[in-house]
Amino acid sequence: MTRDPIYAVVLVNYNAGDELARALQSVDDELSGQPWQGLVVDNASVDGSTAAVEAFRDHVTLVRNSVNVGFGRGVNQGLELTTAPYVLVLNPDCRLRAGAVTALRAVLDAQTECAIVGPRIVNPDGSIQGSARGDPDMLTGLFGRTTFLRKVAPFLPAARRNVVVDRAIVSGAPSTVVDWLSGACMLARREALQAVDGFYERFFLYWEDADLCRRLRSRGFHVRYVPGALAVHRVGQSSRTARASAIRAFHESAYLYYVTHVAPARLNPKRALARAVLNTRCWLQLMAAQFR
Repeated sequence: MTRDPIYAVVLVNYNAGDELARALQSVDDELSGQPWQGLVVDNASVDGSTAAVEAFRDHVTLVRNSVNVGFGRGVNQGLELTTAPYVLVLNPDCRLRAGAVTALRAVLDAQTECAIVGPRIVNPDGSIQGSARGDPDMLTGLFGRTTFLRKVAPFLPAARRNVVVDRAIVSGAPSTVVDWLSGACMLARREALQAVDGFYERFFLYWEDADLCRRLRSRGFHVRYVPGALAVHRVGQSSRTARASAIRAFHESAYLYYVTHVAPARLNPKRALARAVLNTRCWLQLMAAQFR
């Protein structure tokens, strides 16, 4: 790099296999001719996926951790190594489609109080993943992105509040304000991330993006969903190698989010209810995972 980077691209890798190479190639294609800095933070992968960095060594630095420190801490490690004004957080199993970063930055530049923008994220088959959402609450467990009730009754108010992406697309607006965006792909102002000390590292995996957006909003920022930008996300490529651990982490992080933002009082009885519901849900998913 002969010029100071405008973009820093932070990818936290954990046994992502060939997906990491595809993600880096999509970034290299998208940012061709622009000064960018890639930071791959590897959480002790054992599948050889980090070999992909060599092909992009002119732009990308590999940071090796001796243990898996989690997603949020991994992103923060990358942030400490860059001064680029724009930070793209990208999962290694996510690929940018042409023009995604240009569309995201255009909205970020036009909205001076906006801290983070996120693209429309789709599955490999083109179906919408639901990456723009409302703040989690007790109904999220019933009407969240992957729940049965949302799939059979997406028209219900609780379902529409928890996953707001469809409404944004129908409106035709270039962007829309949402509560939070998926950390699989988001473009942020580095100064905004620094204002809240980055991701909260107590979230090992999952829900750290909801927490980050909520803390940014409490500081006067907002976040926006940009349906004109597109990314493809093959969900769970990293967690597939540690399915049981990922299920436990999801539910532990859900509880941490709930007691941090929804029921902060230590003696609030809702905490015990949330713990019981989440423990039961976790157990059921662990049982189901054994038969897949």
